Amino acid sequence: MKGILYAALGGACITLQGIANAKISSDVGTWQAATITQLTGFILALFILMLVRDRSWKELKNVKPLYITGGAMGAIIIFSEVSAIQQVGVTLTISALLIAQLSLTYLIDTNGWFGVMKRKITLPGLIGIAMMISGVIILKL
Repeated sequence: MKGILYAALGGACITLQGIANAKISSDVGTWQAATITQLTGFILALFILMLVRDRSWKELKNVKPLYITGGAMGAIIIFSEVSAIQQVGVTLTISALLIAQLSLTYLIDTNGWFGVMKRKITLPGLIGIAMMISGVIILKL
């Protein structure tokens, strides 16, 4: 249950962050918005890390370099989301974002990429993704 609550919180924050970034971007620019967002995120994460102190930095050497690029991906996510919100609106942007996330995570799960447990493709899963895509098409019309 906790995992679902965390996912819902994350989803709400992604939406609110996208709207805030679009507003910042319209005032100062898209990359400036990405920079401000990444900086404030870093400051909050550092503050929480200092409070929690749950792991050692020594373990960082065990992390694959590909996974350390997550922050860089964050900057691209912000740029893409802000640009999309400004061009097609919040609802369509978040819908397309969710479809992209679901599609990629489905590929990751079914192929066992990045060390996750491999899962079989199911018809209900494919139907669910197709329904979401249909919903976005209907939203666009």
